[in-house]
This record gives sequence, C-alpha cells and structure tokens, in this order.
Amino acid sequence: QVQLVESGGGLVQAGGSLRLSCAASGRTESIGSMGWFRQAPGKEREFVGRITWSTGTPSHADSVKGRFTGSRDRSKNTVYLQMNNLKPDDTAVYYCAVRDRRFSDYTYWGQGTQVTISS
Repeated sequence: QVQLVESGGGLVQAGGSLRLSCAASGRTESIGSMGWFRQAPGKEREFVGRITWSTGTPSHADSVKGRFTGSRDRSKNTVYLQMNNLKPDDTAVYYCAVRDRRFSDYTYWGQGTQVTISS
C-alpha cells in the first residue's frame, strides 16, 4: 500500500498563490503516476493534473494550464502543485492520488486539503 499526506492548503485572495505538497510512503516503488484532483461543493471530482513518476513529466487539465504547475522530488517521494493566479472558481478540496503502475485507476488517495480563494 501507499500512504499519502497532503499539506499546503489555505485561504488566499484571488490572484494569489499556494503550493500543495503530497508526500508518499509505503510501497512507493509501485507508483506509476501521482495525480491531483479537486472537488468543489456540489460538484463532481475534477482532474487537475498528474506527474509520471519515472520521468517527472507533468500534465495539466485545460482549466488550470498556465496557472498550475506540478513537480516532484523523487528523493523525498513528494509531489507539489504550484498554483498561481488563483481564482474563486479554484475553491475546492484538493486531493492527491496514486496510480499503481500495474493498473489504470487511481488506487490510493490522500486526505484532502481545503483551498479557498476569496474574491
């Protein structure tokens, strides 16, 4: 199993920045990719971005492209989501998740961290 601990959420004004962190432990050798998702009240969970674990290559949803940047520090088994130019619509609980490299679905999930953007 893989355990995930997220941190870095908070309350910022529109136009501000936040950096989320997600530290993985356990069977990290099984990680194929780590993804970021978010869920706003009354809405379905939305894909934000992911990082291919072996190469560190990030990809992002169109809704955040150019504002959010994913990265990873493999020595720390940690991924980051740098969020700039935040908008009120970015308000959500943000989750990181792990896709085991043997499977197609995200299997392990973090506890979530609240991000609130005030206008």
